[in-house]
Amino acid sequence: MSTDAEPTELLDSLVSLTYLHGHRDTDNAFDEKPYYDNDLDVHPHLRRKVEAELAKHSKQPTGILHPKVPPPINLFENHPLLAAELKRVETHQPIPPLDTVRYQLPAPGENEQEEAWRKAVQNAKTQLEHQRIRQTNLSLLQAYGPNAWKIHNYIMEASTTRLEKTLEQLKEKTVEVNRERKNGQTLAGAQLTTLETKWTELISNVLQIELANIVLEVELAQLKNRERELDAIEL
Repeated sequence: MSTDAEPTELLDSLVSLTYLHGHRDTDNAFDEKPYYDNDLDVHPHLRRKVEAELAKHSKQPTGILHPKVPPPINLFENHPLLAAELKRVETHQPIPPLDTVRYQLPAPGENEQEEAWRKAVQNAKTQLEHQRIRQTNLSLLQAYGPNAWKIHNYIMEASTTRLEKTLEQLKEKTVEVNRERKNGQTLAGAQLTTLETKWTELISNVLQIELANIVLEVELAQLKNRERELDAIEL
């Protein structure tokens, strides 16, 4: 950084480097103070510079996740059918049509052998058993279905109530954390501002003392030169 740059340019560079360092830090959590650090609001032109730098660096994938980011979850690793169905939904593929051939009862032709008739009879028995099971399930559903659905709805309502209560508690905790965070940053910000003001005053005093020393050294050098000139004249 050149020392010949203007104060505004130096400030812009320092603020940009500070924000970029905070966003590129992958080993520690961001140390941001949004309730105190308002450089981007005070200097609106800095926001464009910071956003441009962030956009430039975001195009360079690092492959390193933040420590607080959980690892990816592979769903249905042990259920290939569910995994295939999830993939179908993700790729927006239509549902495969139902195979209705298995529910048909084609009769063998006139010239078919005895084996074909046996297969046809076995298929008819299978279809008959399927229909019997469907009828049994329908009877069970009519007898026990309403109560089962009532119990299911009761459980779902209880779960919904519990989750809503948990959500409200989390919201309250979030508000409380943000309130404490804001109060802490406001208090720390006031102290930082006071210390920064004192630091500025001390730097100004040091500069004034150094300037006074330079002036005194110049005056002392002039007096010495004057003294040598007078000694030369007397000789």
